[in-house]
Amino acid sequence: MSSWKGKTRGGLLGYQIFIFLIRRLGLGAAYLLLRFVAMYYVLFAPKSTAGIYKYFRIIKMGWPKAMLSVYKSYYVFGQTLIDKVAIGAGGASKYSYTYDGIEHLRSLKDTGGIVVGAHFGNWEIAGILLNDLNLTTNILIYEAEHEKIKNFLDKVMKSKHVNVIPIKSDLSHLFKINNALRNKEVICVHGDRFMDGARILQKKFLGNKAFFPLGPFSMLTKLRVPYTFAYAVRGKGRVYHLSATPIQEVTTSDEQILDDYIQHLETKVLNYPLQWFNYYDFWSKDVKGASVES
Repeated sequence: MSSWKGKTRGGLLGYQIFIFLIRRLGLGAAYLLLRFVAMYYVLFAPKSTAGIYKYFRIIKMGWPKAMLSVYKSYYVFGQTLIDKVAIGAGGASKYSYTYDGIEHLRSLKDTGGIVVGAHFGNWEIAGILLNDLNLTTNILIYEAEHEKIKNFLDKVMKSKHVNVIPIKSDLSHLFKINNALRNKEVICVHGDRFMDGARILQKKFLGNKAFFPLGPFSMLTKLRVPYTFAYAVRGKGRVYHLSATPIQEVTTSDEQILDDYIQHLETKVLNYPLQWFNYYDFWSKDVKGASVES
């Protein structure tokens, strides 16, 4: 099924183990253990392994390279999680950062706006870097994310770099979004996942038809605030690169903005194929419970 269930793989114990290693033995020990954890997921997480393997085949990798890339993808994803915790717990100086389009993001300080990203690269690091630009940042997340993990990480992090707005069935998140924008704050939202009941459109992505949520882009056309597409990708070593497109004003339809987003995301994904972290069948035609727009 191409809709997402609102929960990310991994458990509280895993976070606790890695945080213990980071504190007692350093990042190197955490990365070393991650090599074995990544292999575990290759072997014992068949659905997510099949989903990401299909993605690598779709971008024209031969099967031997695709299988190796599955392992590398799990490893890089684990690195981004470790980095998020390490930086949030006060280890930002152990990393370096480069920027492309930082002037676009800075301009949102005067207006507020919406930053559309994806489950690509390290979105938590993007939020931290936005905070460093003195932007008050709010990240939209699904209520179904693991509550115990969030509570545990809140205790570990030395400072709360971003605000979290849970997406709830009672639509209370809409009031928080409006309040944040009135205060000239930034809303960060993903445009590449949807849950059951979402309004979706079928679009061509990486040469194959896939379903995308219409909600984030309808939010732009309804609120009519400035927006940009932004991502933070992991480079070699402990380097993160934050990029953002020029600020856009809403002058077209939500579908046209979605088309622009997909075109930009395709370019990013092909440049950094190991950093697209959607571990399910993204191109599935089974969309039970979703509302397909014509």
